[in-house]
Amino acid sequence: MADPQEVLAQRVRAALAAAFGAEHADADPVIRPSAFADYQANVALPLAKRLGRAPREVAADIARHLQVEDVCSKAEVSGPGFINFTLRNDWIARQATGVLEDPLLGAQPTDPAQTVVVDYSAPNVAKEMHVGHLRTTVVGDAVVRILEYRGNDVIRANHVGDWGTQFGLLIEHLLDVGEDVALQQLSAGEINAFYQAARVKFDADPAFAERSRHRVVLLQGGDAQTIRLWQELVDDSKHYYNTIYRRLGVTLTDDDLAPESFYNSMLASVCDELERDGIAVMSNGALCAFPPGFTGRDGEPRPMILRKSDGGYGYDTTDLAAIRYRIRDLRAGRLIYVVGAEQSLHFRMLFAVARQAGWLTDGVSAEHAVIGLVSDPGGGRLRTRTGESVKLIALLDEAVERAGRVIADRYDDPVLRQEIAEAVGIGALKYGDLSVARDSGYVFDFDRMLALTGNTGPYLQYATARIRSIFRKAGLDPNAVAPSLQLNEGAERALALAVLGLGPAVAGAARGAEPHVLAAFLFGVASVFTTFYEQCPVLGAPSPESRASRLALSALTLRVLITGLGLLGIPAPDRM
Repeated sequence: MADPQEVLAQRVRAALAAAFGAEHADADPVIRPSAFADYQANVALPLAKRLGRAPREVAADIARHLQVEDVCSKAEVSGPGFINFTLRNDWIARQATGVLEDPLLGAQPTDPAQTVVVDYSAPNVAKEMHVGHLRTTVVGDAVVRILEYRGNDVIRANHVGDWGTQFGLLIEHLLDVGEDVALQQLSAGEINAFYQAARVKFDADPAFAERSRHRVVLLQGGDAQTIRLWQELVDDSKHYYNTIYRRLGVTLTDDDLAPESFYNSMLASVCDELERDGIAVMSNGALCAFPPGFTGRDGEPRPMILRKSDGGYGYDTTDLAAIRYRIRDLRAGRLIYVVGAEQSLHFRMLFAVARQAGWLTDGVSAEHAVIGLVSDPGGGRLRTRTGESVKLIALLDEAVERAGRVIADRYDDPVLRQEIAEAVGIGALKYGDLSVARDSGYVFDFDRMLALTGNTGPYLQYATARIRSIFRKAGLDPNAVAPSLQLNEGAERALALAVLGLGPAVAGAARGAEPHVLAAFLFGVASVFTTFYEQCPVLGAPSPESRASRLALSALTLRVLITGLGLLGIPAPDRM
């Protein structure tokens, strides 16, 4: 099986070499879907400028040298210099049959496979996960799934915030209220209240503040009692966010934890190495790196503070230790940080210092997969009526409760209804996020997310349930359908052509760490299937051959949709 766009690109390149010489064969064929054919090549327009000729003449020369008779029923010049391609029905049918028989459904493994570290989710110990963690968690998890599907060795890195000055006040507050009472409060989900009470006391009580600062010194020095209490806070928080991960259906486990504390023993050596190499220097009593090209508002070089004047380390140093460890020890060839847009400057400086240090080389890429803001209808941050960040667990509960109302009249069995509501509600929440370009913000709207029409999770889930219902009525297993395709109707042809796009969609999503590319493809397939379903009866097809073909096409569509939704981490319930 083959990607039509890549096949046409190869044929156009060969025609370019034949028409104008090998030196022009590297021009981008610019193959795109067309409203007037299946695809069009736009290469003649930019090439004409290079050759000093009219675009339509260049396009005509390319068309004369094209050899696409086995692929296309028609290839013709149109407009100012486009070349339109109409694919042969039998070629589409052969490619679709190949996809049906392929375990990867036409997706090509990465060659060569890479070791990729994906840094995502990253909640903080003793703090509630809020709506901002939704995007970093579900986008990161989809990126991981997509990269693994293409054969890469992917290392999940959950860079949990479990170290730093805040633990001094948290531990002192825990001791003040009593260890048992504090842990009971945390286990009951009163995480924010616990942290805020500690912060209020720190700001109002100088003696408590002094004890908290001393506790930080004990923590960093490895004091046994302090470490034990710190571990209690960590373990309680770990139980909390693992509950969230199970609800979201993400693949993170305790084995993927890469918390700040893990890098604590590496911080001194990172500073020593950067200072030895002249990258870090003393400035106002602190050890700082000044990567070239970064200045503050005053025009002075902007520092990354590696070691504070009091000898303490910050998250800049931790992130430098992490990037060095991931490259040197984990042998990663690609690093992806799925983090909010507000950290863009930090990551640009981080990567700049890592390049200065020689850790980031031409053979290793590091990218900040920027996450945009989730806003309310007024354009502000999504908050509760009291002005607090919306708790993620509350968001999940509301999504499931609303989904239950949407499907309430479809199921008498309350257990089944709750199970479907969970899949639909969580799926709607995740798809609403993943269907938007990750670096774009979006307005949070439950009504839109849970709609059974339009570009939503429930619409895609309903498409898979509808296909499954066809096979239930026929008493057939969709995984045991003979791959026999005939494309006699326009809707059949359109659906077969649409499903050929899974491989390119997966490759595009992997290339840019952009799950929305795959989401857009799945919505397109579901939309084309809806037209097929309405225009081409499957079980009531006009002949046994047509029935078999439409069953095969339905089975292929089901596999593509379920696989794609699975790569996004979205469940596909059997019924809806």
